[in-house]
Amino acid sequence: MALDWQADAGRYGTMTYRRCGKSGLKLPAIALGLWQNFGGIDAPETGRAVLHRAFDRGITHFDLANNYGPPPGSAEELFGRVVASDLRPYRDELIVSTKAGYTMWPGPYGDHGSRKYLLASLDQSLRRMGLDYVDIFYSHRPDPETPLEETMGALAQAVRSGKALYAGLSNYPPEMTRRAAAILRELGTPCLIHQPRYSMLDRTAEGGLLDALDEGGIGCIVFSPLAQGLLSAKYLDGVPQGSRASRGTTSLKPERVTPELQARLRALNELAKGRGQSLAQLALSWVLRDGRVTSALIGARDVAQLDDSLAALAAGPLTADEIAAIEPHLPAPGSAA
Repeated sequence: MALDWQADAGRYGTMTYRRCGKSGLKLPAIALGLWQNFGGIDAPETGRAVLHRAFDRGITHFDLANNYGPPPGSAEELFGRVVASDLRPYRDELIVSTKAGYTMWPGPYGDHGSRKYLLASLDQSLRRMGLDYVDIFYSHRPDPETPLEETMGALAQAVRSGKALYAGLSNYPPEMTRRAAAILRELGTPCLIHQPRYSMLDRTAEGGLLDALDEGGIGCIVFSPLAQGLLSAKYLDGVPQGSRASRGTTSLKPERVTPELQARLRALNELAKGRGQSLAQLALSWVLRDGRVTSALIGARDVAQLDDSLAALAAGPLTADEIAAIEPHLPAPGSAA
């Protein structure tokens, strides 16, 4: 049943938009990812409220994948219900992305990078979301057993068919990114964007990937800019009960929160206070300091957390002196803590 909801008429007044590589597309500096908190186990009314608030605050880009949930597919289903009830009139103002590359269904055709899997997955994603097309379709990860030409050919076919407007890559290393982008250019479907993990605690992308994207005119939208919540005040004194690390059910394990890491976090937190920011807000300002980064993907468990993240933009960009003060507390460029 449709809600009596209309988007805020002033939604474009405060968000910053950045050009995505050398394309004609601009993305909000902060975009909303539905990796966590929007699955079938989560409260749908909370997810709907976050989506409303995000769009009202100028977030036009909503990032999904076929396997987001849990269970897999349920984040796309929730998003589809919100589109149907509330966001359909604004479809031309939205950038919706999805991905395929991780296990989605049983058997040999439900995983990795074959043409069979990618195109079947895209059709399933469109049905779940009730959309005719997505704006960006990604290969979610490299497949060592499928020729790169086949995987890139599937992305190009998705664009030619009108089921996607742009092609993207995620989790591809630098040299493979260069090769994939070259194939896509030959097929007439330039690579729009790459989505790597990047944060103050994981600078692997600085080990050649950001340079490759810059050379290729490819945009970059980073995921886990808060390092799955480590770059928040909650871990300054250990692992609190109820936190993601305490549950031990994700890739964020409690043993990750070492005394050395806590010392880093406390030092960074003091620098954040000096800017009038929270540690999480500083983490977002830091990834956006690099002109090669188009946008940062955030998650949000509720509207308050979304608003807190968006407040990072109000502090303005980091100065050269602030960047220099942060640097000693980070892992070396190209490495992770």
